[in-house]
Amino acid sequence: MDLRHLRHFVAVAEELHFSRAAARLGIGQPPLSQSIQALEAELGARLFERTKRRVELTEPGQLLLGEAREILARAERAAVLTRRAAKGEVGELRVGFTAAAPFLPMVPRIIDAYRRAHPDVHLTLVELPSKQQLTALADRRLDVGFIREPRFVPEPESFRFHDVVREPLLAVMRADHPLAGREVVPLAALRDEPFVFYPADFGTSTHEQVFALCAAAGFRPNVTQDAREAFTIIGLIAAGLGVSILPGQLRQVALEGVVYRPLDTPDAVTTLQLAQRSNESSPLVKKFTGLVERIVPFVPPVGGG
Repeated sequence: MDLRHLRHFVAVAEELHFSRAAARLGIGQPPLSQSIQALEAELGARLFERTKRRVELTEPGQLLLGEAREILARAERAAVLTRRAAKGEVGELRVGFTAAAPFLPMVPRIIDAYRRAHPDVHLTLVELPSKQQLTALADRRLDVGFIREPRFVPEPESFRFHDVVREPLLAVMRADHPLAGREVVPLAALRDEPFVFYPADFGTSTHEQVFALCAAAGFRPNVTQDAREAFTIIGLIAAGLGVSILPGQLRQVALEGVVYRPLDTPDAVTTLQLAQRSNESSPLVKKFTGLVERIVPFVPPVGGG
């Protein structure tokens, strides 16, 4: 059924006058009459009773009027939604983030700015370690992800990264630890300390970064207790199970008896990045990454301890 015929029919049904309906539609009366005749022939039903003085809807015409209005309204909604989807204004955006990412003020700021700019986009936020986010991006289970800069990326040409925040890696220990009194902790001084840290198979980039940092200092962390959440690691440190090295924003976890100290090496830094597929064509993703690039045109400098 031609939507053009339906539009012509509705105009005549509402005006009950062919000349006025033709003027409303901006077409001539003969083409309008031909359009109505074609619709009647297609449906096998007479839609109007016509006399020289008046035009009236038949019973089939009255039934069609309600249906035609609904069809035209739905077609218009579909067209509007399609145009808005092409502009990245509607749909679902799946955003990955690491457990500690919300502690960085920049990440909530980005999410809030995007929600305000695009209130009709449904944001699905998924917490995953960095390596698992890259896998989910490759499998198209995520659209973008806030990850810790990975040391090794499988098929790096498949991804694009934008630095969001660079921050220090800090030594985390109990306040009564012998090293807690120092303003800056020598990394080498942690050589023989028991570590509380992420398991190697958990998929955090922080694990790779810290092990590489310690390797450069000539030792391998002695992980005597592992935990999958940063908050659990800090809690276990408070319980006296060891020390750790964690991203600086976790200083906001102000657990009694736990202190955070900068390390003595300039390499003790970590970068939160926004990751996306390199061949991304989604308007939703382009809108999100464009907003991030406007808010974070450069990486802020590393903060102190």
